[in-house]
Amino acid sequence: MTNEPNDPQPSNDGTPRNADVQESPVELPTADEIDAIVDDGPAVDKIDETTELKQKLADAEKQVLLAHAELDNFRRRNLRESQEKIKYASSGLMTDILEAVDNLGRAIESYENDQNGTGLADGVKLVTQQITATLEKHGCKKIVATGESFDPNLHQALQMQPSEEFEANIVMQDLRAGFQLHQRVLRPSQVFVSTGSEKN
Repeated sequence: MTNEPNDPQPSNDGTPRNADVQESPVELPTADEIDAIVDDGPAVDKIDETTELKQKLADAEKQVLLAHAELDNFRRRNLRESQEKIKYASSGLMTDILEAVDNLGRAIESYENDQNGTGLADGVKLVTQQITATLEKHGCKKIVATGESFDPNLHQALQMQPSEEFEANIVMQDLRAGFQLHQRVLRPSQVFVSTGSEKN
């Protein structure tokens, strides 16, 4: 039996010599992929970007620390200024009162030089008026009591007694003047309050 011309001849290992072998296609890398493998450019760019980000982060942290330091300094400065204002808040009042004290000293000196004169009495009156004016200048005013309706927020009743002159619940006598600073009572007036006429 003769072999057909197209029949594959067996090889020494028993496989056909002309057999078509099916092989998987090989995918070759593209030019860009080859450049990416050969060229280190993209990796260098990433390193540079990371370094830049680290530097920006360090700069931001430095700015935050500086901002915190400035805020602390601002708070300390404000606290110091507030304490200074509170400490010396009464300096204007004290300065004005010192002038009254000077006048009182002059009155005493005048009395010592001439005890028969009226220098002391006039001086004391002047000082009293000056101190009262100074207190009013700084918002401290005397509470008007006599002839006013009794107000427990402004007056302290020491005694209540009948009166033919004053109606019931009216302050008939101011024993110690009260004062208020703006709208706040520093001390109430100590007063006698009328209970009205005994005839009633």
